[in-house]
Amino acid sequence: MRGYGAALYAASLAARGKYIIMGDSDDSYDFSDLDPFLKKLREGYDLVMGNRFKGGIKPGAMPWKNRYIGNPILSTIGKVMFRCPANDFHCGLRGYSKDAFTRMDLRTTGMEFASEMVIKATLTRMRIAEVPTTLSPDGRSRPPHLRPYRDGWRHLRFMLLFSPNWLFLFPGISLMFLGTIGSLLLMQSSIHLRHVELGLDTLIYFAFMIIVGFQSVLFTALSRVYAIQERLYPAGRAYRYVFRYIDLERGLIAGLLLFTGGMASTIYALVIWHRAGFGRLNIEHIARIVIPSGLAITLGIETILFSFFFSTLGINIRHHRAEPPTEYEANSFDKRFSETK
Repeated sequence: MRGYGAALYAASLAARGKYIIMGDSDDSYDFSDLDPFLKKLREGYDLVMGNRFKGGIKPGAMPWKNRYIGNPILSTIGKVMFRCPANDFHCGLRGYSKDAFTRMDLRTTGMEFASEMVIKATLTRMRIAEVPTTLSPDGRSRPPHLRPYRDGWRHLRFMLLFSPNWLFLFPGISLMFLGTIGSLLLMQSSIHLRHVELGLDTLIYFAFMIIVGFQSVLFTALSRVYAIQERLYPAGRAYRYVFRYIDLERGLIAGLLLFTGGMASTIYALVIWHRAGFGRLNIEHIARIVIPSGLAITLGIETILFSFFFSTLGINIRHHRAEPPTEYEANSFDKRFSETK
């Protein structure tokens, strides 16, 4: 399999030493000055990151957009999302122990490999240190194949996908909160803010905010479970208990309650319409019944569908196909079996 991550993974897997140093082979790093990395590794650190901003960046070694925009932004995002202590999140020169490499269980094969390493080391609470590193201009005779915008987006995309709380949960909760507050206020009557009137049209948008926010929260659970099962994300203590409290039966009950409440409001609206001879109704009155009832029905159905899918992800399966026994293993089993007769 080709790729930046695949090459580094294969080399790290084949390494027989206690410590591993990885770096770009383009003369941008001085491999004769690795003592600071080895010193930190021998002190017990699992991952030692180089820091080009502390060690120095020689003229022409890094484009200005990478130096002043790309790297600082991506490193800050990594520190905020994952509480990572590294200040140069994407430095290509780093060292780690063979034991730490095994425990990280890295999975990506492309440029995301570098981000996955730092993120998993942080999430598994490994000891991470930084040492100053000098970055020199690229010494190759051909132009580098890296594309700042494309590769920067790939790293940012990976960090977002690796952090469903920031991608789904926090925006979803914010939308649900704003939508719920606005809907409760507008269900009584329109709101006048000086020359602006917030009425039924605004209530519809608040209902949409609740639906989108609710879906976003559900995506948080689904993406986290998928990432853990694919071993992209380490399973924490909360994961071991999540299926104990969020199961198919509880989800079905919650969904049916929402659906039933929405249908009850719908029947109430039909009764009002019947009393009016199925003719014209007061839109200001009936819409404040129909919109919340439709919202409850939608959320109920989504909860039921989510419960089935979530339970499907929770089925215990064997992730690797069992290999047939070797001839030696088969003969050994036959011998032990015959001795027990």
